[in-house]
Amino acid sequence: MYVDRIMTREVLQVTETTRVPQLAALMRDRHIRHLPVARDGQLVGLVTHHDLERVSPSPVTTLSVGEANYLLGKLTAAQVMQTPVVTCAPDTLVEEAARLLRQEKIGCLPVVENGRLVGILTHEDVLDFFLDITGCLMEDTTRIAVHLPDTIGQLGRLLSTINDAGGYIATVVSPLHPDQTGLRIAVVRYRAGTPRALNQHLRDLGYDLLTETLPPVITA
Repeated sequence: MYVDRIMTREVLQVTETTRVPQLAALMRDRHIRHLPVARDGQLVGLVTHHDLERVSPSPVTTLSVGEANYLLGKLTAAQVMQTPVVTCAPDTLVEEAARLLRQEKIGCLPVVENGRLVGILTHEDVLDFFLDITGCLMEDTTRIAVHLPDTIGQLGRLLSTINDAGGYIATVVSPLHPDQTGLRIAVVRYRAGTPRALNQHLRDLGYDLLTETLPPVITA
């Protein structure tokens, strides 16, 4: 999946002349932590919540409130923004964007196409994507974590067994590296009419179910 499928498209932008008090008010009122700075539609910098904290007066300052506000009022986005900015394109793979966020230790990636800002990807967007692909928000599924030998065909065999027993596979996640036992763990979410019976069927076939989370029972 590409970044343009999960990025935030409606991005509030500011100019280089926007004053720090206005930047702080925008972040507070819009509940955001990043403000791209644009010039004629082109991204030239990024102001974050941490940038504003960095220029805010220290609690032990000898300045009066009026003096501190006066000095802050003179600062502009151009003076506090980060530049150059780490960006990505709309057709960047989500996992590559996540790697950039982690590698660069940044909280967002402005999404740029032909020099123009078309969206922004934040940690929250990536987390929402992770929750979606792992099925964490699906309340009508059974979740099992199963130990599997780290050999070809084992995961496919497990999924086929669930399907053959009447289960519908919703999501599958399996970390690449085996755990301390030398076995891989497959986390599967599936729908079935009788999940307890299906899980017992897997155990009877020799599968080691590490965890089992059943869907809530709906009563009339």
